[in-house]
Amino acid sequence: VVLVVAGFIVFRNTGKEFMPSLNEGSFLLMPTSMPHAGVEENKRVLQMLDMAVASIPEVETVVGKSGRTASALDPAPLSMYENIIQYRSEYLLGTSGDPERFKVNERGHFELKTGGLVVNPNVTKDTLLDASFSRITAAQLVVDSNGEYYRSWRPQITSPDDIWSEIVRVTRLPGVTSAPRLQPIETRLVMLQTGMRAPMGIKVKGPSLELIESFGLQLESIIKEVEGVKSEAVFADRIVGKPYLLIDIDRTKISRYGIQIEDVQKNIEVALGGMPITETVEGRERYAVRVRYPRELRNSPEALKGIYIPIPGGNTIPLGELVTLRYERGPQVIKSEDTFLVGYVLFDKDEGFAEVTVVEQAQQALQEKIDSGDLILPTGVTYEFTGTYENQLRAEKTLSVVVPLVLFIIFLILYFQFRSVGTTLMVFSGIAVAFAGGFLLIWCYGQPWFMNFSFFGENLRSVFQIKTINLSVAVWVGFIALFGIATDDGVVMATYLVQSFKKEKPKSIQEVRAAVVLAGSKRIRACLMTTATTVLALLPVLTSQGRGSDIMTPMAIPAFGGMLVALITLFVVPVLYSANEERKLRHQEKTAFGSFNTPSK
Repeated sequence: VVLVVAGFIVFRNTGKEFMPSLNEGSFLLMPTSMPHAGVEENKRVLQMLDMAVASIPEVETVVGKSGRTASALDPAPLSMYENIIQYRSEYLLGTSGDPERFKVNERGHFELKTGGLVVNPNVTKDTLLDASFSRITAAQLVVDSNGEYYRSWRPQITSPDDIWSEIVRVTRLPGVTSAPRLQPIETRLVMLQTGMRAPMGIKVKGPSLELIESFGLQLESIIKEVEGVKSEAVFADRIVGKPYLLIDIDRTKISRYGIQIEDVQKNIEVALGGMPITETVEGRERYAVRVRYPRELRNSPEALKGIYIPIPGGNTIPLGELVTLRYERGPQVIKSEDTFLVGYVLFDKDEGFAEVTVVEQAQQALQEKIDSGDLILPTGVTYEFTGTYENQLRAEKTLSVVVPLVLFIIFLILYFQFRSVGTTLMVFSGIAVAFAGGFLLIWCYGQPWFMNFSFFGENLRSVFQIKTINLSVAVWVGFIALFGIATDDGVVMATYLVQSFKKEKPKSIQEVRAAVVLAGSKRIRACLMTTATTVLALLPVLTSQGRGSDIMTPMAIPAFGGMLVALITLFVVPVLYSANEERKLRHQEKTAFGSFNTPSK
């Protein structure tokens, strides 16, 4: 009972998320600059971001992009950057894709095929002779099965999260926002689902872009103060602020020269944007040949005033005599959803916090501000939280049907086996115990002291990848699998008990207890073998560190912890069965004694 209660308490206090993040071996850095930044400034910033990230020793390649391609499927403004970052594997890999050992000398220096030496600070504490130790490749080292693994990361870098922290540190540039931790494939899925470039965010819908931006900035300041939110990653869209050069044609002046508006517009179009006049064919490639003014004649308002417009009679007149040029602020991008204009407030969670918990805390913080009057919701403006949080809500609705259905089916199968509700409930109690055991192991995984010791020189926390586990779809899949195997020991024990009591019916309480002990002792080995095979089969999954282990480990933890604790059913089922048989025996004795004392007529 204590175990079940403890497991239920852990269940109520475990953080929630949709799915664990799958390690792709790369990052996607997506910061933004201010809307008024020009083409040259964005190009310079993009180059600075690439150089800053490339300076990190653990980074292998980085490729940046600004703006979008000529496609409606990529509606990215020029001020949004995308830097795809590929980082090095922690250890140099061999041809099989597994970490390989390389030859070292007596001082711990790695030997090169050229005869030189390279010092790796992860192996030796000597002064670092080669500052580019992380750039060494497996082809340069001498393979030796008795050697050491060559670690490419610096000693202070222990996980990909540390690499991301380094990326955030070196990319703090003036006028450039920070960005949430993203991965290329994961980001594309999130963007397809929500339209945002972050796993969590708020959609602000309203009648005008100015109103949406103003309210979004208020939400930004509030969200930054929420516990569990990474403040530097909170960013509200700066929608209005792009400077537009407005060319206002004076109809009175052009009519004085006998010019139509269309003629002026065509000349401006050709001079600034260019006009394709022909096409060149180079093999399979085709390129349009465009004609327009050279850059020095169109790179400033004063230069634009010098564009000549032909007038009737063969003469020309400067554009400045016909138009008024001025700058106006406007949107850099217009987004809409459900017929409403929309803007985003993006944010990310701190390490160690569950995304559902963070979103719920943010919702509560906003509601408190609205109730107190500190935040006023403008007329026509609405907001809603979105992201992978929505996937979790949908998954919870599905699991609320699937999990009870699975338990009901298991109960029916057990009932068809024993044809007794009492015996079925005894065996079914193993599921409750296993459920508690799974959550207790999940709780242990989040404790810093759990398995924090070394065995044969290897820290068990790194071997078993022990970290905080949140309640996700992967964990629930593991629990569903656990429910199916948690009753195995109980079925083996209860089946033998039923068969034993049918063969030899005890006449007293002492005989009942003796029969239960005898039956339990004869089936203890079979039950232990059943549990041992399951637990041993899960060990490779718990210690795996390749692609997909981020999903498989949370699936295996409930089954591993549940089966370990489910060994208690080896004692629970016999005790409950003995109590039930003793109750029946007392009832029979009481009935027989009552009928014996009844006087005959």
